[in-house]
Amino acid sequence: MRLVPDSAPGVEDAALPPEHQRIMAAVRQAAGPVATRAIGEMLGLDTVVRGKLEPLRGKLTKPADRGWLHKRPDGTFTVRP
Repeated sequence: MRLVPDSAPGVEDAALPPEHQRIMAAVRQAAGPVATRAIGEMLGLDTVVRGKLEPLRGKLTKPADRGWLHKRPDGTFTVRP
């Protein structure tokens, strides 16, 4: 069973695990495309050490692969409409 389901019409953020719901809320709160470091700061993570951001980057990639987020060529993320 997948923890992060595919995005589809009618499927809401509540279908995501709580940690991914927080990530989605942080990306939505941003005024535009947002970098991993900025999302980490919004979530209260220690963003000074790059190694602390790698797990978050992985958590951003799953929703991007499943249609919840859009990963832009510059590495920033936006919510898919």
